[in-house]
Amino acid sequence: MSLTSLPLVEISGPPRDRGRQYGEQARAQIGRAMAYYAEAFGHSSGLTWRQVTERAARWVEPSAAFAPELVEEMTGIAEGAGVGFLDILALNARGEIIYDSTFATMEPPDGCTSFALLEEASGDGHVYAGQNWDWRHAVADTVMVLRVVQPGRPTVIMHVEAGQVGRQGASSAGIALNANGLGGRFDAAVGVPQTLIRRRVLDSPNLNAALEALTKSKAHIASNALITHRDGFAIDLETTPGAVGWMYPEGGLLVHGNHYQAFVPPQLAATYRPGSADSLFRVPRAETGLRAVHASSGTAEARKRIRSAMSDHLGYPESLCTHPDEAQPAVKRWATLLSSCVDLTTGDYMIAAGTPCDHDYEVVPWNLYDAPESL
Repeated sequence: MSLTSLPLVEISGPPRDRGRQYGEQARAQIGRAMAYYAEAFGHSSGLTWRQVTERAARWVEPSAAFAPELVEEMTGIAEGAGVGFLDILALNARGEIIYDSTFATMEPPDGCTSFALLEEASGDGHVYAGQNWDWRHAVADTVMVLRVVQPGRPTVIMHVEAGQVGRQGASSAGIALNANGLGGRFDAAVGVPQTLIRRRVLDSPNLNAALEALTKSKAHIASNALITHRDGFAIDLETTPGAVGWMYPEGGLLVHGNHYQAFVPPQLAATYRPGSADSLFRVPRAETGLRAVHASSGTAEARKRIRSAMSDHLGYPESLCTHPDEAQPAVKRWATLLSSCVDLTTGDYMIAAGTPCDHDYEVVPWNLYDAPESL
């Protein structure tokens, strides 16, 4: 899969209008996403898609209270795609539905490896943020790159599954977000879906607002957020429905996987086991590879070394660069859907549209700082 095979969707205007534009342009991909998750939920729990959307209704109220403009945007997506609002909400809350305390089974957390490289570690003096996004291989044809131009707020570029209003990306405010699942069940009231929290981070005009979106929101599930700022700052927050842990870079490098690295929440401490065992070696392998970026002689070499680091195959197929395991049912096979690398210094948003070992980083046709409202 090359970058040109990824849909590039640009939306603008007020929330409902943005949503309609999104739904109209991504109608086919949204249909495929709904079909996949109908199959996946049926395989794992026996639920029909209608039963999944009925469960999704639990997240209407907390979503509307937290981000009414994003509920409007989701309403517009549904209208543009010709599907129901709860269909779109289910695509945005699929992790919350899986990890809900009333759900019979629990899937492993999204398998991603995120990184921040600050000036002192990048070799070319630039600030980089990115990740390998690992999830179900069968959703690869629902992945798209989305640019959101919204009055009064930073312009946002994200890579998402079709129908989602947030996942990971960067903004014209010079802020990048890379997120990772953490796993674990928490007995708590229904909280806000991660896709809305992540979008709120990227909609933030400054670093403090971005961090408050994570530390002041009441999430439903645990999730890791690595925040990088173009001025040479990065912080990793392990957010849960209860406590929040945090980490800072060492020597200008910060890497996070799918296990708790800053702390283990007290609700889980007595029995905690990482949901993704491969995370335990993906993180140090990424750290080792990314330390070599410091020796780069320029920007081209720095980006080449980042790609090489994220292409590591220790533990193949469940490696840093993940490939589908043919021994698993097709509906459960994992892969690195894409590898991203955002240069927050220049504004270049780069994607290897598939496994980075055999896909080059290519710059998407939008620079982060092209927007007139860049902050």
